[in-house]
Amino acid sequence: MRAALPGRCSDGLADTLEPGMSVSVAIGLVLALLTAFGSVAGFLYKFRGARSTPEVELSRPIHSTILLFRSPVYLLGIAIGLSSWVVHVGALALAPISLAQATVAGGLVLLTVAADQLFGIEVTRREWIGVTLTAAGLAALAATLDGDARSAHSDYADGTLIAFLLVTAGGGLLVTALFSRRASVLAVAAGLLWAASDTSIKALSSHLGTLGVGVLWQPLALVIFLASMVGLLISARSLQLGDAVPMILLTSAAANLTTIASGPIVFGEPLPAGGVALVVRLVAFALVILAASLTPPPVRAPAET
Repeated sequence: MRAALPGRCSDGLADTLEPGMSVSVAIGLVLALLTAFGSVAGFLYKFRGARSTPEVELSRPIHSTILLFRSPVYLLGIAIGLSSWVVHVGALALAPISLAQATVAGGLVLLTVAADQLFGIEVTRREWIGVTLTAAGLAALAATLDGDARSAHSDYADGTLIAFLLVTAGGGLLVTALFSRRASVLAVAAGLLWAASDTSIKALSSHLGTLGVGVLWQPLALVIFLASMVGLLISARSLQLGDAVPMILLTSAAANLTTIASGPIVFGEPLPAGGVALVVRLVAFALVILAASLTPPPVRAPAET
């Protein structure tokens, strides 16, 4: 079964730049690269802002959100992140979701450089290695996608999408409820919720041609809003409890891995056909898991308020 709403993006959106890649997909990948730059900067400003605000109470989401938004530094991070999100929407609409996310993930290499050189945040050797391994592993997934870059791959089955969103968002909320004081767990939970949002964006983009601005009144639009906002609050709490680089790394890895997985699971993007490509993909996932295992626990308490 395919999506009930008509008007998906066509699989032949533009003339090809080269065999195997359309102009629209190439534009989508450029937007994905810009997303990576904005995401890192926005995340680091949100870290600074979250550490200067009162403790986030997940049981009082509206109150805690208001307190966070009173911080000018946090608001700057939100503004940068929102601009990055808008560009990300364009990337997801034009390029296959796994390819777009692999490109965004490659931008993680900027995290340690920006944190160290621009924000004056001490970055340990272990964190440098973890970020490098994660970026390499996620970006390597793009090497297994040859032949997938001819279209946006936006078709989906309703039941599959719903099940994926329930598992992803539900899993994020469940671990948040069980481990509300564990910074690393909260970081992963935020990533899962943002992955649910990104997957919903990709699905909703297939109806833009027919519905236009009417997509804003579709149920998936509400899913995008709620998953984004709840993920933002959980992420802020993880940044208050843990250090910048490992928390941003875990959130980004969880969001990107889960969103990349939605490509073949939800949108039917083909898996690697050759043995070499499959091995590369397995090694890439292993690198990300190894990097996550290198992420140290928080070593200092949140700043006094």
